[in-house]
Amino acid sequence: MVSLVTVEFSMCSGLYGNEGLLPARLQLRYGGRSLTEQLRSSPTLLWLGPHLSLDTQASMELLCLLGALLSLAALLVEALRDSLVFLCLWVSYLSILCDVLLLRDSLLLETGFLTVLVAPLTLVRGSRGIREHDSMTFWLVRWLLFRLMFVSGAVKLTSRCPTWWGLTALTYHYETQCIPTPLAWFAHQLPVWWHKLSVVATFVIEIAAPFLFFSPLRRLRLGAFYLQVLLQTLIILSGNYNFFNLLTLTLCLSLLDNQHVNFWLRKRDDNRERKEGEANHSVPKMGFLLCLFVCFIVEVSQLVPHVSVALSSIVFAVTIPCIWMGVLSLIWEMITSIFRCACVSGFLTRFWGMFQWSVFAVAATFMFTISLVPLSYVEHDSHVRLWPAVRQTYDLVDRFQLVNSYGLFRRMTGVGGRPEVVLEGSYDGVTWKEIEFMYKPGNVSAPPAVVTPHQPRLDWQMWFAALGAHTQAPWFTSLVYRLLQGKADVIELIQTDVSQYPFHQQPPTYVRAHRYRYWFTERKPDGSHQARWWRRVYDEEFYPMVHLGHTYLENMLSRYGLKDKLPPRHPSNNTVVQLLSWTRSQVKGIPAHTIIWTMLACSATWCFLMGLISNKNHTAVDLIDEAEKQGDEKSVAKQEKEEEVEKDQDVCTNQEGEEEEEDRDGDEQDKEDEMEK
Repeated sequence: MVSLVTVEFSMCSGLYGNEGLLPARLQLRYGGRSLTEQLRSSPTLLWLGPHLSLDTQASMELLCLLGALLSLAALLVEALRDSLVFLCLWVSYLSILCDVLLLRDSLLLETGFLTVLVAPLTLVRGSRGIREHDSMTFWLVRWLLFRLMFVSGAVKLTSRCPTWWGLTALTYHYETQCIPTPLAWFAHQLPVWWHKLSVVATFVIEIAAPFLFFSPLRRLRLGAFYLQVLLQTLIILSGNYNFFNLLTLTLCLSLLDNQHVNFWLRKRDDNRERKEGEANHSVPKMGFLLCLFVCFIVEVSQLVPHVSVALSSIVFAVTIPCIWMGVLSLIWEMITSIFRCACVSGFLTRFWGMFQWSVFAVAATFMFTISLVPLSYVEHDSHVRLWPAVRQTYDLVDRFQLVNSYGLFRRMTGVGGRPEVVLEGSYDGVTWKEIEFMYKPGNVSAPPAVVTPHQPRLDWQMWFAALGAHTQAPWFTSLVYRLLQGKADVIELIQTDVSQYPFHQQPPTYVRAHRYRYWFTERKPDGSHQARWWRRVYDEEFYPMVHLGHTYLENMLSRYGLKDKLPPRHPSNNTVVQLLSWTRSQVKGIPAHTIIWTMLACSATWCFLMGLISNKNHTAVDLIDEAEKQGDEKSVAKQEKEEEVEKDQDVCTNQEGEEEEEDRDGDEQDKEDEMEK
């Protein structure tokens, strides 16, 4: 995930570059302070740029490039999947400057820090194996998944949004989300009753199912896992939410155990399938009861104005039990892990295991404790009841985003139509041409794009800008200013293929913006697909017509501090700068989602080939072991046969000796008889 994000950032110099929309160098104020003071004010490695003769833009590009290479290396080489490597990745991602356009993903930061605790430390110790405290640190991943899903479902109810309470949210969602996919058009055509059932299913999966994450029954945890996979898969198919849903699916793996993973990798025998099928005969009955419950909820939804307050109170009351459930579950994991440490043979091994358990137990307790602060945001009273020391500790580490608050789709926007900003340019102020973006809706005949796991950040922010006035998005004024200047880096954010930009030969003299209302088109009466995907209606002017030197534009630039008083400092032409320039030239003109999918395909192919080689090696070893085993069995059988032959020979020899002895005794008896005679 870090590799995808860093590659994406490295190709977005039009956002943070010296001639970008929001130059990153404006956020770093050196002011002659020491490096320690600079790191204390803003924890980022970009402060080291001047020591390497690099400006802020080159430093960010170098940081992104190193992060991408290191994460790819960790993906391809198993030995590099180490705690220290993940720590470097987390620090590099934390060091990327955060603004409204380059907004860091808080879920990726928190997951990355938990990976530092979960991953083995092999580069120092040189051993890779199961540690006795692994279940305790891995529990934190499950706790993060619980907070993400439960809070995302709870805020839909606590926000009192009428579309969520009326079960009509999905009748607007597919056409009003940030960047829909082509499947979103087909999902939008589904009947209203299906959308209502889908909303109920969303509440069940996001609010009720997360409590099964900590169930002692394995089947309940697996059921909760597949419910989450179903929800995330449907979201991926209907919307472009970059890597967020892929990362959520990764967190869902914490609900599995080795037995179920082996079930995925190997086939089960028929007897076991038949027995489990006979044991699960109650599943159809439970499915029927669930459908009946869903129908009941849909009917009760007509009484929403009367039950909304009661259900909100229930959600509020559940917050404290959630916290205690987490406390008890974590204590149980600690007890079981320390018991395993105590059962290890060998004094030194047991002592080292107990020491590791102590360190990671403190870390797990710390992470759980500070995570209670963002979790309690759901309900004000529970937040007030937290110990002041807990809130103070959270405030101290909040800048590192170790834990974060989540709440997806709190309120449904675009109920009266999807607002969309359309930019226009002109040379004479009379004839205007629309400026089409690669991903966001604009041309009503263009199909929605599929860009997952890439996040086109300018297209993404255009959706947010359309929800309010342009004064609420200061970067939009910078966008208009850079288009009038004809800055190539900014133009490539709109169209990677510059020839598709209508003013690629000469910048426009005038630029303006209007707001439209967009809706998905409906099916034809015969059920066929229409030629257009969208229909739109003019709403209002969003940004007035301006040109370079226009009074309104100059006032807005000065108001938001977007005009530089001093020219940017040019970096020296050293080896690092030349390497960055060469790398930038190699990817110039290639869409970011194409590069990302190429990286994913190459990585998947490499891992697949390594898996085949590993399986062949294991198969060869198994054959050798089997041959040796068969050889040992043959040698044992041969030895047993020889022992039997020797035993038979000994028996025959003993019998002959007894007969000779009897003959000898008989001869002696005859001699004695003759003597007596």
